[in-house]
Amino acid sequence: MTRQVGQAGQSVEVAAATAQEARDLGRRLAAVLRAGDLLILAGDLGAGKTTFTQGVGAGLGVRGDVTSPTFVISRVHPSLVDGPALVHVDAYRLGGVAELDDLDLDTSLEDAVTVVEWGSGVAEGLAEDRLEVTITRSRGDDADGEPALDGDERRGFRFTGHGERWSGAGLAAVLT
Repeated sequence: MTRQVGQAGQSVEVAAATAQEARDLGRRLAAVLRAGDLLILAGDLGAGKTTFTQGVGAGLGVRGDVTSPTFVISRVHPSLVDGPALVHVDAYRLGGVAELDDLDLDTSLEDAVTVVEWGSGVAEGLAEDRLEVTITRSRGDDADGEPALDGDERRGFRFTGHGERWSGAGLAAVLT
């Protein structure tokens, strides 16, 4: 079960004990997302960035399976429910801001929800208003010393809003 760990300013921290809970967290966040929103995901390899994005895609009601765009760099998932499309980008193989610029994401930013995996230090310039999501994982026991549910890895999520869009967005109410 996802639970609130803490909230400070524009940041909200929650934990997910399983990959499904990480997807559910993405689905809940999708309820407040709108066209023009930029999410920048950070976390180690295997932390759950794509898993979380699968939940965002499900919550937005987009077409197609949300899979890692590592080799294609960017995928567009059109909406099936007259909502915004999901633009899913993997910046891992990009050499920097110039290569991200070459993707012409700014042409779709206003019309879609854009999620950039490995976007820290690269994608912040795309929009002043953005939500940065840092995902960490731990193996084995949870905070109470009990085995993690389903033998899965516990994931910690820190959501940090930047700009007027995320000021007072009520993230804690949606995510917990």
